[in-house]
Amino acid sequence: MLEVQDLHAYYGKSHILQGVDMHIDAGEVVSLLGRNGVGRSTTVKAIMGEVPPQGSIKFKGGDIAGLPSYRIAHLGLGYVPEHRDIFPALTVRQNLMLGIKDTRRLGKWRLEDMLKMFPNLAARADTPAGVLSGGEKQMLTVCRTLMGDPELIMIDEPTEGLAPIIVQQVGDLIAEIARRGVAILLVEQKLSIAMRISHRVYVMGHGCIVFEGTPADSGTTRPYARNGWKFDGLRGTPAQNMQK
Repeated sequence: MLEVQDLHAYYGKSHILQGVDMHIDAGEVVSLLGRNGVGRSTTVKAIMGEVPPQGSIKFKGGDIAGLPSYRIAHLGLGYVPEHRDIFPALTVRQNLMLGIKDTRRLGKWRLEDMLKMFPNLAARADTPAGVLSGGEKQMLTVCRTLMGDPELIMIDEPTEGLAPIIVQQVGDLIAEIARRGVAILLVEQKLSIAMRISHRVYVMGHGCIVFEGTPADSGTTRPYARNGWKFDGLRGTPAQNMQK
């Protein structure tokens, strides 16, 4: 469904992404792991057109590299940014309705679904979104993106700074998204969520993918190598004199 090859991206003269390769199949849940600053958020921003990409990005067989974000969204690729953008003066209900791309077609997700899954949002449905807590705003941004009925959704750091009980709710929502057949690219640091729901994981280090495998692979002690890195469990270090 999504295929990325030799993806590069820059901030000014800083070379952030240095040849990222990854793919996500229909209905698959894939987590992108790694420390802060290695390029995980830049990867999803480049895919979504918020950072100018260099390389190949194909979605459902079509080239989307360099397209405007709104066109990419209309093709069925959803994006939940890490900074939880909402419209604070609009109500929760109005924020959710803004996510709908086609009012003539009934999608997998309806307003009633969102309010039923999250009683906190239902109780504040007609309240300005700006008064919500951080966790409620995170739920709202994810739900608003789902209202657009994406075939693949990229979620960037959904549990950052949230209380443990809200983290659990976010994890349950992501599991429900997967259960309904929506493919997911999850950028996350909390391994408990990523390992529980992912079919595969990628690990980034210094702008490139240093490991690809299943959650079961990541728990082994056997080292893996990619792009000159040695990977052992969930720790990546530059490889030196490794046998090929």
